[in-house]
Amino acid sequence: MTARRTRARERALQALYQIDVAAEGIDEALAAFWRSFEPVEREVRELAESLVRGVAEHRRGVDETIEAASSNWRLDRMARVDRNVLRLAVYELIRTDVPVKVVINEAIELGKKFGSESSGAFVNGVLDKVAAGLPPERRSG
Repeated sequence: MTARRTRARERALQALYQIDVAAEGIDEALAAFWRSFEPVEREVRELAESLVRGVAEHRRGVDETIEAASSNWRLDRMARVDRNVLRLAVYELIRTDVPVKVVINEAIELGKKFGSESSGAFVNGVLDKVAAGLPPERRSG
């Protein structure tokens, strides 16, 4: 399941990036995204879509959380990849029960794979601040 979850996060990030660039509605963007991709396992697709829809549904709160944790960086000044890695990870931290360490480690890897040389460190720094603000029982999970 871990490998599927990782692939789902990668697809979710790519879809979020596409939505960010094209500023399309979520349904149209996801339909176009899946058409442009090789077929993936149903489980991977469903999890990816659930992540994308979750980020979209909670976007205002997610973005506010990111901006509060990244004191010197406004969201619109961040690299698109970094911004969407953070959106995905913050959504998972706030709205799912995926262990905090898993979310942060996966986000760092996504940043390294799809972002710039400094993306991993940037994502790690912001997410550490977000995680520090989570309830203690969530952090220890």
